[in-house]
Amino acid sequence: MLARCSTLAWIAACLAGLAVGLAACGSGEGGGPAAPPRPARDLHAESGRLLDGGPAAFRRQLAALKGTPVVVNQWASWCGPCRFEFPFFAGEATRYRGRVAFLGVDAQDSRDAARRFLERHPTPYPHFFDPRTAIARVFKGAFAWPTTAFYDARGKLTKTHAGGYASATQLDRDIRAFALR
Repeated sequence: MLARCSTLAWIAACLAGLAVGLAACGSGEGGGPAAPPRPARDLHAESGRLLDGGPAAFRRQLAALKGTPVVVNQWASWCGPCRFEFPFFAGEATRYRGRVAFLGVDAQDSRDAARRFLERHPTPYPHFFDPRTAIARVFKGAFAWPTTAFYDARGKLTKTHAGGYASATQLDRDIRAFALR
C-alpha cells in the first residue's frame, strides 16, 4: 500500500510540474515570455511595451482588469488609418487614466516595425504582439485595420468597432457609450 501511495504521489507531482511548465509556455504566438497580467493601476509600468503570450496572455490580462472598463486598439505600423488615430488613443488613455484601461494589439506586423513605431509614438499602455491575428480574433478583430474593442467593467465585450476614428471626440463618445455605460 505504501509503495502504491508513493507512486501515486510521484505521478501527481509530475503532472503538477508538467501543468506549471505548460502554463508558463503561453501560446508561443510572440516567441518570447509573456508579461504577467497587471491590474489597471499598474498598466503604466508597461507603457509602450510590446508583450508576448498570445491569446492566453491577453485573456489573462483582461481577467486581471475585471472591475475596470477596457478599450483595446488593434493596429499595425503599416496601416495609414491606424497611424492617424493612434494619437487619439494615447490622449484618451491619459485622460481616462485610473478609470479606463487601454491595451494595444499590434496585428499582422513585424516586431521590428512595431517597436520602431512605438518608439516614435509612445503610449501610456502596453501592446500585445499578434503576428497571426490570434489575439484580435478574441474580440472579433482581424478583419479591418484598425479595429477597436470595448469591454465594460464586468469584462463583457460590448462593441467591436471596425475602422478608424476620424477624431478624438468620436473615440471619446464610444468610450462613454460602450466602456463606461
